[in-house]
Amino acid sequence: MSHYLVTGAAGFIGARVAEMLLEQCHTVTGVDNLNDAYDVRMKEYRLRRLQALSGFTFHKLDIADKDAVFPQLASPNSQFLTRCSQFDAIVNLAARAGVRASVGNPWVFVETNVIGTLNLLELCRQCGIGKFILASTSSIYGANAPLPTPETADSDHPLQPYAASKKSAEVLCHSYHSLYGLDVSVVRYFTVYGPAGRPDMSMFRFAKWISEGQPLRLYGSGEQSRGFTYVDDIARGTIAALKPLSYEIINLGGHEVITMNGLIEMLEEVIGKPANIEQHPPNPADMLTNWADVSKARRLLGWQPQVGLREGVGRLVDWYRSERPWAKEVATL
Repeated sequence: MSHYLVTGAAGFIGARVAEMLLEQCHTVTGVDNLNDAYDVRMKEYRLRRLQALSGFTFHKLDIADKDAVFPQLASPNSQFLTRCSQFDAIVNLAARAGVRASVGNPWVFVETNVIGTLNLLELCRQCGIGKFILASTSSIYGANAPLPTPETADSDHPLQPYAASKKSAEVLCHSYHSLYGLDVSVVRYFTVYGPAGRPDMSMFRFAKWISEGQPLRLYGSGEQSRGFTYVDDIARGTIAALKPLSYEIINLGGHEVITMNGLIEMLEEVIGKPANIEQHPPNPADMLTNWADVSKARRLLGWQPQVGLREGVGRLVDWYRSERPWAKEVATL
């Protein structure tokens, strides 16, 4: 049994990773600042589910706050970190995410994604924690990436502050690996979806808008495409990356690519209602497509996606229906 520090534990991916670790009889200390980047009711829902499980403890903490993170400067709210050497690994899933939001407020993305990562890396150094996982993003590949995209593709020309902040975090991780021998796995996620997902992303938004008969805001022609990845697959891959790897960057992505128009048609069929599509100009921050080459994940982690898109969409819609009394009120931004 191991003990893990999972940051962003009330987040979409963080909550599922923590839950899976607990199911495997590990113990998890979760931290999250419960910010309002999107409707906090979704974070509170995930957190309540975790707090009902044995082996989970939670502390409200902002990883970008150096005084709260470092044990020698610990405030009363972060005294648990004075025993940070108890952690077998840090799984850093705390992030400000979203390509569009990062254009409007790039500073907060740098604070959480860069400064926050630096604070946790330094915590590893000071406390002798030997393993660090960083959640990164497919947005890092920028424009004109080869499809499917391998980890060797150009990632030096990000198109938005969000992707730039994640690239900066990756580089910081490499410097701590090089200087101090920290074992680092950087996992680059490709368009994650599933039950209790982020309400600022297309899958939740489309499902809600169609279910409630609200206008579905579609940006661009709808022919932009994504390789959607079910959250359980992402969580399994993240946990698999806890193995010793020295320093590796690994794609975790779905094996089925679909256009936004195709996704809308699938949701219409699963929900049993037509979409009321409201066309909007394309957003310049959006990538036209993504599609992961996951051969490295298969080779190093024995991982590949297992949940097909139609099955995953069905699970999301079932979850929405079961939680509809409150989920229908969640703001979709």
